[in-house]
Amino acid sequence: MSEVIIATKNQGKAKEFTRMFQPLGIEVKTLLDFPEIQDVEETGATFEENAILKAETISKVLGRMVIADDSGLAIDALDGRPGIFSARYAGEEKNDEANMTKVLKELENVPENERHARFYCALAVASPDQETFTVLGTCEGRILREKRGSYGFGYDPIFFAIEKGKAMAELEPEEKAQISHRAHALRKLESELPSLLAGAEKR
Repeated sequence: MSEVIIATKNQGKAKEFTRMFQPLGIEVKTLLDFPEIQDVEETGATFEENAILKAETISKVLGRMVIADDSGLAIDALDGRPGIFSARYAGEEKNDEANMTKVLKELENVPENERHARFYCALAVASPDQETFTVLGTCEGRILREKRGSYGFGYDPIFFAIEKGKAMAELEPEEKAQISHRAHALRKLESELPSLLAGAEKR
């Protein structure tokens, strides 16, 4: 079985990637399996830049192919915020509840027809001596006025996914895997993955 390393310590993301790669016959390892690796400072100005930074840095450390994800929520009424600061929107401690509370407060007086938002996911695949490959996936929706559902993580409880007509956190994991920004990005990556894996295994 082929193996990929995902540059994340986020357990929610780790589960999603494992679920997505399983049907492809690919085993997933994450940075939870490499506790000695330090977090990479995300100094990029876009999701793509941060994904590339993480993938290339960790690929150099491990000497292996690494896939990095940088994702977040962009809200039209907030001029694209929280954007690349999604995980730390309410503070450095990465608190999902605090982040959602801050967003709901900021949108308190914004009408339904102006609450459009989308999730972004940039995936970067880096290998030693190979050019880094990137893809971007999105999921369109709007911000609810209160939290709904108990699945998922991050902003899922306040994000209404238009494609399914439910809050993201109301979707079973299998349903979310059909429409999420991460799933859309992975589908774009799928056709390139065999050649990327083959190139990585040749070294």
